[in-house]
Amino acid sequence: MYSEHVMLSIVIVSWNTKKLVLQCLESLEPARSHLPVEVILVDNASSDGTAEAICKRFPHVRLVQNESNLGFAKANNIGMNFSSGKYVCLVNSDVVVPKGCFEKMVDYMDKHPEIGMLGPKMVLPDGTIGQSCMRFPTVWSWFCNALALDSIFKGSRLLGDFILRNYDHNRIQDVDVLTGWFWMVRREALDQVGLLDDRFFMYGEDIDWPKRFHEAGWRVVFYPEAEAIHHCGASTDRAPTRFYVEMNRANLQYFRKHHGWPRVVAFWLMMWLHQILRVIGYGFLYFFRQSDRPAAAFKVQRSFACLRWLAGRNPLEQAR
Repeated sequence: MYSEHVMLSIVIVSWNTKKLVLQCLESLEPARSHLPVEVILVDNASSDGTAEAICKRFPHVRLVQNESNLGFAKANNIGMNFSSGKYVCLVNSDVVVPKGCFEKMVDYMDKHPEIGMLGPKMVLPDGTIGQSCMRFPTVWSWFCNALALDSIFKGSRLLGDFILRNYDHNRIQDVDVLTGWFWMVRREALDQVGLLDDRFFMYGEDIDWPKRFHEAGWRVVFYPEAEAIHHCGASTDRAPTRFYVEMNRANLQYFRKHHGWPRVVAFWLMMWLHQILRVIGYGFLYFFRQSDRPAAAFKVQRSFACLRWLAGRNPLEQAR
């Protein structure tokens, strides 16, 4: 329910990231001195004492405790249903937000009422720039990715570089997709577009939601004047093979939702091609480059897990 007294609602979802989520919440404190802010944290049944630590150190945070891991989209939707701000920010639990970031973003949104979604620049802990935006995926771009053409010809739009490897992260510009680590959305746009599609357990929703903003006529803008630090993969590192399969599942789910059956089948075949080539390539490294054996073995195992999932999947059925 919208409130005139709250400028910004910050929604965070956590799952066994106690240390990082406490750092994240600590970094939000300066914003509370400059903006009418509410912080809502939805915990997906963490077993590491996250909820207890938050209650003790941040009593002002509205804590919602789920009885099981409901996934990224559904948990964020729960948080957004409790929100009341003019703007709603979805921030990953492994993000540290520097002083002034929220203020810059709110000011820019206020000055540009046609923007429905805004995203800052991602800075990784080592100071390099992370992936803040991308193009919508296509069957062609996935084919190029399977053959590693997008890696060989970095930055080539023709050869399917949908993850924008050579993207200019110093210029404000409209983009297809803002990756789901840090979003600021306008309440008016949120009411029109709707919440995240919670049929996506994890992944996929960060392509689906910006696409729906575009379809509703709202601008989706990358705003590098604001930046935050992202400790990527804090939750997924605990179960990398599982989440790799989940990522592929979500990609198929996205194609089913937004494309007809010919493209869905074509994409499904590209997934087979991608994983088979990875098994062959990393298998070669395993046998002929001893120094790469641990990483190669893991990636072969990961691709085999994905192939097992694909073998039991009719592409025209529901992806979950």
